[in-house]
Amino acid sequence: MDPMLLTALQYYGAGAAALAALIVSLNLGRRVTGWAFVLFVTSSIALIGWGFLDKDSEGIGWQNVAMLIINVVGVWRYLISDHKPKT
Repeated sequence: MDPMLLTALQYYGAGAAALAALIVSLNLGRRVTGWAFVLFVTSSIALIGWGFLDKDSEGIGWQNVAMLIINVVGVWRYLISDHKPKT
C-alpha cells in the first residue's frame, strides 16, 4: 500500500476527530454539533481505511468501526431526528 496514502488517512482521521471534538465541546447548538458528528464520521472512515490497509493498525480499524456506528447515531440525533431532548 502507498505509504503516502496511509499517512494521509492517518493524519486526516486524527485531525478531523480532534476538530470535531473541539466543536462538540464548544456546545454551539444542535445543528453545529450535528455537523461535528458528520466530521467524526469522515474521521472514522479515514481511520477504518488506514487501520485495515496498514498491516500493523488493525486495532484502530476495528475501534473506528464501533466509533462509526456511534457517530452515525450522533448525526441521526442532532441533524436528522426532530426529537428534542428534555432540558
